[in-house]
Parts: sequence; C-alpha cells; structure tokens
Amino acid sequence: MAMLLDAAAARLAKAGIDTARHDAKLLLAEATGSTPSDVDKAALMDDTVAQFASAAEDGEHGNRPAPLAEFESMLARREAREPLQHIVGHAPFRYLELEVGPGVFVPRPETELVVQEAIDWITAHGLYSPRVVDLCAGSGAIGLAIATEVPGAQVWAVELDTQAAQWTRRNMHKVGERFPDLVANYRLEVADATCPVTLATLDGTADVVISNPPYIPLTNVPQQPEVRDFDPDTALYGGSADGMMIPERIIVRAAALVRKGGLFVMEHDITQGDRTVAFARANGFTEAHTHADLTGRPRYLVATR
Repeated sequence: MAMLLDAAAARLAKAGIDTARHDAKLLLAEATGSTPSDVDKAALMDDTVAQFASAAEDGEHGNRPAPLAEFESMLARREAREPLQHIVGHAPFRYLELEVGPGVFVPRPETELVVQEAIDWITAHGLYSPRVVDLCAGSGAIGLAIATEVPGAQVWAVELDTQAAQWTRRNMHKVGERFPDLVANYRLEVADATCPVTLATLDGTADVVISNPPYIPLTNVPQQPEVRDFDPDTALYGGSADGMMIPERIIVRAAALVRKGGLFVMEHDITQGDRTVAFARANGFTEAHTHADLTGRPRYLVATR
C-alpha cells in the first residue's frame, strides 16, 4: 500500500504538484470510498493493495466499480493538472463540504479569513439575525458559511454567471439538508452585483456586505494550470490591467447597501491593499484598513460606514 502511494506521489510530483502525496492519498480515499485516515492506516499497517481494495469493495461503498482502476483514472487527471477538487467533486470550506466543478471558482482557505472577520464583528456587536449580503457568490461558500454559523443570519447572495449560480443552488440545497432553516434564511439573486438596482430594496439596511470579487489584474495571468485553465475567467480577472475595475464597483455598491455603522469586507489581490483602502475612504466608508492573510500578505479590505 505504501508503495502504491509512493509511486502515485512520485508521478504527481514529477507533474509539478507541490502537494503530491496529500493529493494521492485523497484520490485513493475517494476512489475506494474510504477516508484519508483509512489510507494512512492501511499504509502504516503495510496492507497489500489487494487487501485494501477488497475491504473497500466489501464496505458500504462497495458499489464503486474497480476502485484501483478508478484511482488510476483520477491520478491521470490530476497528473494533467486538473484541480483536485474537480476530480473528487467537492471542496472543504470552514465547516462545510461544497460541491464544485467546471464553471465555478474553487473556494480557497484564505477566503475563510474573510468570513471569520465578518463573524467576529457580528459577534462583537451582539447582533442576532443580522442582514448579510454576499456579492459575487460563486459556489456560495461565503454566504452559506455565515448562514450556518451565525444564529438567525439572513443572507442575500448575488451571482451574475448562470453556470456558477447553478453550483450556488446545488450547494444551497445540499447544505439545506443539514440546516433546514437555510430555506428561509438564504436567498440567491442571479444578477449583476455591481448594478444599483440589484437588491435595491436592501439599500442602507445591510449589517454586513461581504465579497470575494474577481480581482486578478489582466496583466498578471496565474501560472498555476489549475487556476489559469480551470477556474472561470469571470471569477478571476478584475476587468482592467490593474484588476481594480470590478472591485471598485463592488465597493461603490457595498457603500449603498450597508447601513451606517455597518461592515464591509472584501478580498483583494496582494497588490491592491492601498488602493482599495483609499477608494473605500473616498466612497462612503469612514474607516478602512487592509488585513493580511496567513502568509502575511495584504489580502482583504475591512471597512465601516
């Protein structure tokens, strides 16, 4: 078993994947209907490949066809730099497991910090049933996390791309199976998040507006094939050479939506910290600062009306 993982990890490493062994383990777990800890245990106990595959076929996921053949197929796709999340069909985000695939941006760990910023602010202000607007919802990660972690939160999500919105709905229904209140507390609007008429009835009433808009500068095409070739361009690029066109429009729309004293949090490119702060201060926000991600790079704007 350990030899199988070593060989798979070596193939992925040769393809330029930094997390080669981690990815190989997750793919094997997915192919066999087991868990990563099951794979670790089998490798530690030096189980043979036949023993592990047989156990997987005999378990509750025994309806999976030819686990090792499926693993080989998944491994080849990852070797070609298809995102791990597309291959397994889901991605973790905070306490949720979200469905993802072609046509939607794969949620990233740094965006979890954006959500935490909003939740900490809501908690510090003792808000029950806060009004929260998620602009550029994508998979629904941000809004669904807040709707499930903040008691009574009322969340309005906006997504322009119809293909991405299908993923938002899919995750809304999936998460709603665990959280029945979500049906009443989470609403999706397929519309342009930067348009003044989108959610106009909420203007001046939102406690929190939060967004992870497309912000990558057009002059800075990502080098990672998983991002460049698979994440949709509409979720990546900010519409101008410096990537600021869409973020600036989001800031303006957020300033209209959020109430006096309310919070706005927006993820941005590491080159845009000073500009987002200056633009926010010039467009309705009295306080504005940029906060760092876990690597210490300026990553998201925090502003209040």
